[in-house]
Amino acid sequence: MALTLAEANRIVQGAIAKAEQMNIKINVAVCDSGGRLMAFNRMDGAMWAGAYGSQGKAVASAAMGRPSGEIDGSRAIVQNIMAHEGGHMIPSQGAVPIVRNGVVEGACGVGGGTSQEDEDCAAAGVALL
Repeated sequence: MALTLAEANRIVQGAIAKAEQMNIKINVAVCDSGGRLMAFNRMDGAMWAGAYGSQGKAVASAAMGRPSGEIDGSRAIVQNIMAHEGGHMIPSQGAVPIVRNGVVEGACGVGGGTSQEDEDCAAAGVALL
């Protein structure tokens, strides 16, 4: 079953709720398994650059099927995949894959807090599925 828009929006809202608990301002993006944006939101006061960071981390997580912080961007294979993909991937902590029944259906990426805060918010959103 593919990720639905309703599910993507629920993940976004879960990440934002976690950010509110942590008293931080974030950008949150959910992409499908092909790395294409499905849902995005930027909290009032969140830095605008986090919009790019959240999406890039989500793309990396979906592509590799693991948290974006676990991807070694210095490896030649990863650099080549990033180049061929168009440079949208950001292999930096802050995104987690959306996996159901062993299948990667997408990822949630967050930008705006520390790397760990971003990952915690992303994980909180994905946990709502």
